[in-house]
Amino acid sequence: MSLATFPTAKPIIPALGVLYKSLSPIADAVVRVTAGLLLLPHGAQKLFGMFGGYGVEATGQFFAAKLGLPASLALVAGLIEFFGGILLALGLLTRPVAALVFGLMAVAVVQVHLGIGFFWTAGGFEYPLFWGIVALSFVVRGGGRYSVDALIGAEI
Repeated sequence: MSLATFPTAKPIIPALGVLYKSLSPIADAVVRVTAGLLLLPHGAQKLFGMFGGYGVEATGQFFAAKLGLPASLALVAGLIEFFGGILLALGLLTRPVAALVFGLMAVAVVQVHLGIGFFWTAGGFEYPLFWGIVALSFVVRGGGRYSVDALIGAEI
């Protein structure tokens, strides 16, 4: 039996079927906008010292001294998180921006969090891994119909 011949799944709670059908077209956009907006303050911490952050210079010193990473990576990470968050939320240049976010999260997982363990509450890799996978999904799927990419007809 091919996938095309499978019957359409019926909701366990039939009354919710209408809700599922009406919200389904915007589900990816909601996740994309949320992911972008949640990245933005992390970038603002690194770049501008907002939201309890320390700015580029101090974050760079932390990266070098505590994490063994180049200090310049603080600027790169801040730019990807702040401006990438804005672009991801808008759905502009979605695939390349999501690829940068995925790469940043991969570095965070491997270089910073992997040795600590799994759980985010202890500083483990759970959270950056999750956001990396979310970003990877937008690398694969693009910004979707409710994105600036789709609006201008330039899905990359």
